[in-house]
Amino acid sequence: MESTLPKPALVAARTSPKAVTITFWIATALFCLEMGFTAYAQLNLQDAADGFTRLGFPGYFRVELAWAKVLGLLVLVAPVPGRLKEWAYAGFAINLVSALIAHFAVGDGPEAWAFAAFTSVLWVVSYVSWRNLQGGRA
Repeated sequence: MESTLPKPALVAARTSPKAVTITFWIATALFCLEMGFTAYAQLNLQDAADGFTRLGFPGYFRVELAWAKVLGLLVLVAPVPGRLKEWAYAGFAINLVSALIAHFAVGDGPEAWAFAAFTSVLWVVSYVSWRNLQGGRA
């Protein structure tokens, strides 16, 4: 039996495909900008290389991770099958959680891990809105 109560405005906005699409693209664009910047920094800036060394990671891992981010970003914005996007989102989740763990393990303060934490929030918003868009198409 369907309820005769009017839907609250927030529920109606949450289910609007246009709102979900806008949320997805804003969150994904900001996420891609942040991850693209970190990939650039890891490949080109000495401070980023020094940070990896301080966290105990080998130099080749920094380069490998940067190129993996670039490939993941391309997959997120390109019209590719959903399974590939799932793998890209999974890779970014592992990357972000690992970054937070690495910073916590060496006792870094919020100035060091806040960037990864904020990027994680963008990841969640992008992923959840993408999943909502996928559900709307089914």
